Amino acid sequence: MGKAHRREVESYAQDSLCGGGKRNGRSKKWKEMLKLPHISQCEELRRTIERDYSSLCEKQPIGRLLFRQFCDTRPELKRCIEFLDAVVRAFPLAPTCHFLHGGPGGMGLRPGGGWGVEINMSLFNVIFFISSCCCAPFSAYQETMYFSRFLQWKWLERQPVTKNTFRHYRVLGKGGFGEVCACQVRATGKMYACKKLEKKRVKKRKGEAMALNEKRILEKVNSNFVVSLAYAYETKDALCLVLTIMNGGDLKFHIYNMGNSGFDEQRAIFYAAEICCGLEDLHRERIVYRDLKPENILLDDRGHIRISDLGLAVQIPEGETIRGRVGTVGYMAPEVIQNESYTFSPDWWGLGCLIFEMIQGQSPFRRRKERVKREEVDRRVREDQEEYSDKFSEEAKDICRLLLAKDPKERLGCQGRGAVEVKQHPIFRNINFKRLEANMLDPPFIPDPRAVYCKDVLDIEQFSTVKGVNLDPTDDDFYHKFVTGSVSIPWQNEVLHLPGKRS
Repeated sequence: MGKAHRREVESYAQDSLCGGGKRNGRSKKWKEMLKLPHISQCEELRRTIERDYSSLCEKQPIGRLLFRQFCDTRPELKRCIEFLDAVVRAFPLAPTCHFLHGGPGGMGLRPGGGWGVEINMSLFNVIFFISSCCCAPFSAYQETMYFSRFLQWKWLERQPVTKNTFRHYRVLGKGGFGEVCACQVRATGKMYACKKLEKKRVKKRKGEAMALNEKRILEKVNSNFVVSLAYAYETKDALCLVLTIMNGGDLKFHIYNMGNSGFDEQRAIFYAAEICCGLEDLHRERIVYRDLKPENILLDDRGHIRISDLGLAVQIPEGETIRGRVGTVGYMAPEVIQNESYTFSPDWWGLGCLIFEMIQGQSPFRRRKERVKREEVDRRVREDQEEYSDKFSEEAKDICRLLLAKDPKERLGCQGRGAVEVKQHPIFRNINFKRLEANMLDPPFIPDPRAVYCKDVLDIEQFSTVKGVNLDPTDDDFYHKFVTGSVSIPWQNEVLHLPGKRS
């Protein structure tokens, strides 16, 4: 039985790939690429890996699966797993159980939520609660083959990532420092978007801090509503961020290039609800986004959205505020324009701008393609009241007015409860946020897989050659910080959910 258990992860990531003889975009050598090392090659990793229960057994998907398999071999622990499964079946949309490493006395089923129960318990607390004969299961796990198998997967995860890890396809668009193209992992067939940051262009614009900040923030966030970073590597000429591919285009394209400008209110509110969830996930990590606008909101092939381009995002230390006039003209909040201190208020202002633009078909303080000086747009933001057409229902007007309050102290989302305040607005009465967060609601628009929701590649402006900039060894420290290879959670999800996997 133990051997069968130990091979279960491989059956997820390897054996199940062979259905019908199709490789689903994988290289002919995919088995070799995903071959686990001999356990003797993992001894250094065994000595140095951080023995943190939350990271190893909760957050990392392969670690979570292997720890669960270990528990299944111990009758007293298996009962705990079965209990937790029964709780999840009874409350499928309740908050996820958090299997935090703890001791007796902390477990609780607390009242709260629409289901009459909020589940927030420690696996170990449940274990102690159910069976006193259990002793330090996490420590015992580390002495088993299950943990050794986890180390083998971690060894594979930490292998160098280069341009040869991927196949590279058509250009999708352009970022601030280079092109964005489609790419495919040779070993798994999974498609991503590769955002290239040309080294000379980054150096010329003194963009090192901005690039490294975006990369580090992307690593911190694990959200269904924010693009995920899966890999970071370098070539001779570029630094590369490999991100969630979003085939449905951006909201700007859909607002202005799909017939009449703007969306019907139902569609706009669905996107607003998903954006609200994305902002909530960012704010939970104390990250303020600061650049909410239609071109930064991308659709996937199912029609769900994700927030992208976190170059201006910043993490705010607990109990502190920040200043900084950053963002896009016409979308910056009054407190940003006036260089006042703030925390998360600019993001709720940005959501107001975005809801207005999705419904009206133009931004609240600047008409489409209007030629106007920046100073005038800033004045309108500070002083003018936005005007509403008959496209807006009373509830749509109300949420926009509340989000676009000039004074952040009066703004919806800034009264102490953040996203909860926004979610409770009547305009979202038909949105079940628990189902939305569980990816169980159908979007109002599904992109046509045969369509291309972006400019033709010939219309994408080419970057000019950077002149007068030379790369030298002093740049290597920045590159070393940037180039960290695979990101654990996305990589492990990738190998556990390979194309062609049988259920």
